[in-house]
Amino acid sequence: MELVAYFDDDGGGTPPTTTDCDIRIGVPVKGTVNSGGVMDPAASAVLLADRRGAEAFNIRQGIPTSESLYANVFGISYLFQNKFANMTGEVTYKVNVRQTYVIFVPPAPGGPAPPPIRIPVERMMTVKRPYSYWQIDNLEVYRLQQATLRNYALGGYGGAVTLQPNGYDVPTLQTDNKDSVEQHVRAAPCQNINLPDASGPVPNHVEQIFQSAAESVVGANQVNNDLVIFNKTTIMDNKPQNAAAPAPISIPNPNAISPDTLYGSGYIVNKSLVNQANQPTTGQINYNLLPGNIKGGADKEFGISGINPVTVHTPVVMYASVSDDREHNQKTAPAYDRSALILDRPFTVTLPTTGQHRDFPGYGNRDYAKYTRLKQVWFPFDVYDAAMKFIPKQTWVDIPSGQLTTTFYMPVWVEEGFYEVMFRSIAENAPGSFTTERDANLTLLNHVAADIIPVDVIGRVYDFKITDIADYNWETVFRKGTRSAVPTGTKYWVGNQRIDGQPRSTGYPFTLPIHPGSHTEKGYQNIVIKTGYHFKFDLKTKGNMFDLRDGIRITPTFTFVNKDGSRRQPIDLYYHAQERPFIRIGSPEDQEKRFVILNERLRNVTKQEIEQTAGYIYDQDSSAQTGGLSRAGFIADYLKKAGQPVRVGKYDWMMLPYTLRTLIGSTQNIPQEVNKARVLASDQKWYGEYSLPSAVYAVPKGTNLAEYGRKHTLDDQSSIFLRNGYIIVNFNIETIRNADVNQPHLQYINGPLNNQWRMEGFQSRIQDSQGNLFQLMDGDVVFYHGDRSSYDDFSSNGTH
Repeated sequence: MELVAYFDDDGGGTPPTTTDCDIRIGVPVKGTVNSGGVMDPAASAVLLADRRGAEAFNIRQGIPTSESLYANVFGISYLFQNKFANMTGEVTYKVNVRQTYVIFVPPAPGGPAPPPIRIPVERMMTVKRPYSYWQIDNLEVYRLQQATLRNYALGGYGGAVTLQPNGYDVPTLQTDNKDSVEQHVRAAPCQNINLPDASGPVPNHVEQIFQSAAESVVGANQVNNDLVIFNKTTIMDNKPQNAAAPAPISIPNPNAISPDTLYGSGYIVNKSLVNQANQPTTGQINYNLLPGNIKGGADKEFGISGINPVTVHTPVVMYASVSDDREHNQKTAPAYDRSALILDRPFTVTLPTTGQHRDFPGYGNRDYAKYTRLKQVWFPFDVYDAAMKFIPKQTWVDIPSGQLTTTFYMPVWVEEGFYEVMFRSIAENAPGSFTTERDANLTLLNHVAADIIPVDVIGRVYDFKITDIADYNWETVFRKGTRSAVPTGTKYWVGNQRIDGQPRSTGYPFTLPIHPGSHTEKGYQNIVIKTGYHFKFDLKTKGNMFDLRDGIRITPTFTFVNKDGSRRQPIDLYYHAQERPFIRIGSPEDQEKRFVILNERLRNVTKQEIEQTAGYIYDQDSSAQTGGLSRAGFIADYLKKAGQPVRVGKYDWMMLPYTLRTLIGSTQNIPQEVNKARVLASDQKWYGEYSLPSAVYAVPKGTNLAEYGRKHTLDDQSSIFLRNGYIIVNFNIETIRNADVNQPHLQYINGPLNNQWRMEGFQSRIQDSQGNLFQLMDGDVVFYHGDRSSYDDFSSNGTH
């Protein structure tokens, strides 16, 4: 098929000057097709912990909530695909060629020349001219639009973040496409030809002559390509060309985008996200079709595969501790593997946020306060906080995450014994129902780190003091006048300090032992106690010393010191009894029984103290309630018995039983939920007294008196007896619980960790009024005269 066309100026060429040729543009044939393109974005992506290049966490192992992520997507700067077709064909020109051939006829002889013969020849000659141009069959160019990443860890952002290109040069595209051949091919100018007349007959090769003439008047066609300009570079030029337009060049392949093009950081892992392992990351990258596309194309979205997963793991640790009040631990056998908590004393708990977690980047041994919502401690017993706010037992107590230590106070009514204090550190992303793990939440399922600290709640024995001395020389020190029962309030304490070492308002001379210089009145500076006179004392305990089988064991020992303070030495003491001379204290023959009366006139125990003790015993002891007495009757009977002697032991040991104990716990201002009776029973006071025999004989310890008697005369005046000095009585004081005399509970003096005697300010040296210096031993309570006895007085206050 041929097209008849007369060239117009749509292609920008020069129009023909004549139109008397028949011009037909042949249908183009598609030849070579140049195809090109890059339609795979080669996309990849990472979702990692900030900061890029110095990532604080290995995202596969774990990143805590409150930390931030960065997203980085990689790809190429644009996508494209094209098909450029080479279109070829011919333009056929029909050129009418005319020429007249003139034949001169010779004249007849002699005749005139005849007119020439004119033979006109006309032929329609065909001239063909090729054309070649390039046409856009398809062209698509895509600009980078955005990228999106999705992961569980991005829950604070709806689960996804979209990255817009940053610093990105959008590619440019300019095209001009025409599908009509007439818009690409412009026929050459053409005109019919009138050749000059030729003489002679019509030659045989007239066709050749006419064809040559026709060829000579038809020039080259003008052609032009479609137009493609990409990024200011001409890929396909549409300038007019003769016969054949140039082939297009290739669109350059795209470069990889820079790491900053699709990059975003600071994406916080929301603390509402619970721990989850290996959460998959998905994503896509989007390219938009540029204007100027030819014959096809639509915006593209490509999935991004191979993106790293993310593990959310918010770490917390709990390596707790409880202060070990060793210096106040009076136990005979301390539980060294437990922290000692002392009744009626403060203690501290330490809840660090620092410690060892998993050995991952960003974890390890560090401070995890940032991720800790709350720290808590749980006591199996009542406590007070530092502001003395009551906290019932088995209550979780909140501790601010930034606070390392917290002080609590141990109420006196807490039962002594072994307990376990629980601690936990709750991660900021912990759900309402959570599970715990010891020390650190190494396992993802656990959002709480817990710890358990074993403790030992321990009572006290303290405040030993002498409240009265039966020696007449001391009567007015303790009582307001001779024969008076009204106390002066004078007491001689262990030292000048209180239970925990605080200063006591009364100091020297009101400290033990009773020694030369202890007497407060002028003229009595060298007075101590004459043998045979007893001294009254009391002491206190805290804790579980309220049972009927509890008691205080006191073991006296004796030393002798010269009056000038020199040569202190252990001694044995002897006395006479019922026709039996020289019985050694502590020997099998020593059977002298010792008694104490609680409600004795000069002991000044209040009636209320005894009655409230009796009421407690009645309420707690079922046998008392079934004894046939009402509560009031039981209390009255108990008060009566308190005026009767109670056997306490012998000269070498004493056991103060419950009948010499009162319960003195203060029940004022205690919390409603606390049992008042238990509070009353938690503080105890014990009463006792002690004396040496009136006639007592001191010898260096270990002296074989019987052997001496076989070789020497042995009587009360024998020179073997130590007289020119003082007998010092020393007490070893222990608490006995549940009648277990083989395992004393607390030690006043000889505990492995505490010496309460020293805690209360006992001084290891004293000086009498004459300047004599005496070295003392812990537990020294009184000096007795070595050479003075109650027998020396006109009347005795009792020999024992």
